[in-house]
Amino acid sequence: MVRSLVAKFQPFTGFFVGFPHFIKNDIRCFQATAIFFLYLHVQNFVIMEIVIKAIKESISVKEAFLDDAEQMMLVKSAAEYCIESLEQGGKILFCGNGGSAADAQHLAAELSGRFQYDRKPLYAEALHVNSSFLTAVANDYGYDEVYIRMVEAVGRRGDVLVALSTSGNSANVVKAVEQAKKQQMITIGLTGKKGGELAKLCELCIHVPSENTARIQEMHILIGHAICEKIETTLFPR
Repeated sequence: MVRSLVAKFQPFTGFFVGFPHFIKNDIRCFQATAIFFLYLHVQNFVIMEIVIKAIKESISVKEAFLDDAEQMMLVKSAAEYCIESLEQGGKILFCGNGGSAADAQHLAAELSGRFQYDRKPLYAEALHVNSSFLTAVANDYGYDEVYIRMVEAVGRRGDVLVALSTSGNSANVVKAVEQAKKQQMITIGLTGKKGGELAKLCELCIHVPSENTARIQEMHILIGHAICEKIETTLFPR
């Protein structure tokens, strides 16, 4: 009888012997999963902290700029210089490096294409967009000369050069401003808190109250958009 019962339950003995191991493995799996989800939670928290910090810093810079009456008047004057030049058949040229080059191209497109609504195109261009020219001059004369050559080629008296540099000390941008002044162009600088060489050279220099490159560039594009809107609504009122 006993042997008969043992024989019947024989197939299950392996399961009961191994059951504690299954439990241990399940616990380990649960622990690993819990740690993984905790890690994800911490990572999400860190990412959100970074995002929130960046947005708060950006808002703080914008509020500080808004509270500076002198800088606000400079933005107004910059727009007026551009409007006067365009009304007299002039053009707006932009130059910068890296992110500032991207901003230069962006703002030129807002004028030569359109900003808020359809209207006639305006003559505006970023000086770095011809890659063949840029690389040839950089190779033959040096990178510091890339913008001065283009200013000398296309700049005319009464045209506007908008020079973007977060430090205000980019050598090729500084040289472009020097050449523009020789050709009796209007020079407008967009810089950071200190302004660097551009603050000394430009006819009008707008300072963003920050030394953080990203925050300065964010403000540059906002200032640029405000100037573009003023130009568009003045020259093409609806």
